[in-house]
Amino acid sequence: MKVLDFPSSKKAKELAVKYGYDEFIVRRWLHFFGDETEDIIRAFEEGIPKYIRINTLKIDEKGLLERLESRGFKLKKTEVPYCFEVVEEPYSIGATPEYLMGYYYVMDKSSCIPPLALEPKPGEVVVDLAASPGGKTTFLSMLMENKGAVIAVEPQKERLQPLIDNINRMGAMNVAVINVDGRRVPAMGIKADRVLLDAPCTGEGIIHKDPSRKTDRGKEDILFCSSLQRELVLAAFDCLKEGGVMVYSTCSLTPEENEFVVDFLLERRKGVVEEIEWGDEALALPGVKNEVSKARRFYPHRHQCSGFFVARIRKVGDSKAKPE
Repeated sequence: MKVLDFPSSKKAKELAVKYGYDEFIVRRWLHFFGDETEDIIRAFEEGIPKYIRINTLKIDEKGLLERLESRGFKLKKTEVPYCFEVVEEPYSIGATPEYLMGYYYVMDKSSCIPPLALEPKPGEVVVDLAASPGGKTTFLSMLMENKGAVIAVEPQKERLQPLIDNINRMGAMNVAVINVDGRRVPAMGIKADRVLLDAPCTGEGIIHKDPSRKTDRGKEDILFCSSLQRELVLAAFDCLKEGGVMVYSTCSLTPEENEFVVDFLLERRKGVVEEIEWGDEALALPGVKNEVSKARRFYPHRHQCSGFFVARIRKVGDSKAKPE
């Protein structure tokens, strides 16, 4: 696997200097996103709105809005179900009694998409293959009405407690936490109706949260993450029952971590990419199957959220019918 790179240009150098980026990132963005590159950069500079996801296991939307508005918060409904933009906050939205009681989760609008795209049903077995800190795990539990089972897989011991704390705070009673490397889960014999893999990534889509990523994510980081993602995506897919659905997502803008990973999966397993209601078409890239364009991208300047990628893939036939 190789990382795409392109010749330097005057515009790439100017934008890199102006906004403090490694020119490697900027010249790639100019190739992938063209004239919208500076719009993306400016959106990261200006900041992304704050969002919350309502927890209907504990309260309905009307009840929560009334409580928060009485405290001086102003919220605006978004196009994404259960997700509200925080328009005004007299103090931190993460410091209210309602937050502590688990009535909502503070999470980016883009992060709400993977659980919704997965469409888990009450009574199913669902695996979250990279679960901490628990925003998506607890959303899955909510969508399942606390019925069935969510198996929350987290490989890092130091990340277990935040995950467990959020599961308890949100009242997610159907979640089992497993401290294991996601790549080992198929060997455990788990067969799931649905699997969510929000994969570890370079985080190119969250530069607004961590400006250090403007300069400290290079080719080696992309190669490392893409290699891990390819192992994880096969493991996630192999956990599925026939006819089951997987959602693969990252908060990265790099195609090596997104479109190329989905294409890699389709080369080695029998699956079909399915439509997602929200977002824009994935990038059309040489050598990548046309159906990968059904995956969706989210951009800070278009969608007022973190940069994000989401793909929904359904398992068909024998999952290992294709060569490794």
